Amino acid sequence: MGRSKKVSDAELMDRLLVVIGRDGPDLSFAQAAKYADLAPATLVQRFGTREGMVESTLLHAWARLEEATHAAHTEATTDPAGAVDLLLRLTNSGSGEVDFSEGLLLLREDFRNPVLRARGAAWEKQLTAALGQRLSQDPTLAAVLGRQLISIWQGAIIWWGFTRQGTLHENVKVVLNDWRRIALRS
Repeated sequence: MGRSKKVSDAELMDRLLVVIGRDGPDLSFAQAAKYADLAPATLVQRFGTREGMVESTLLHAWARLEEATHAAHTEATTDPAGAVDLLLRLTNSGSGEVDFSEGLLLLREDFRNPVLRARGAAWEKQLTAALGQRLSQDPTLAAVLGRQLISIWQGAIIWWGFTRQGTLHENVKVVLNDWRRIALRS
């Protein structure tokens, strides 16, 4: 009979995601064990390698983002205003430097790891489709507009990181609504 886990996999991943976000993905088993309140050997048993621990944790983060995207898709109206609302629901409401920097550390790892990169590409298709159906009835135009809106959204987040004028959420809202008014005018 196996021993029960002191910390569930989901709870462990949530804990590790915080420390990886704070300290970056070059985390040792010993560092992770302190934060997770588990023995390093327990982490080795669960993940096998340090790289496996980081990848599993970031895949867990992708699963959380996909769940949030599905919820936002379900809750937002099916018109262009709903496309903006969907992205605002996915925009981190925190406006601190640490929140923004943490995201960039994780994004760097997502670019480097082919498994994580594929997960990001799949999420982009999901998000493009959810936005596109709110922006046009023409499937080709919907795909183009959805992809443009994602690019505008991510650009607004990055440029806010440099200026820090106002809150992230308000800045993104203004930029997305400006795009919507201009792009959908014709």
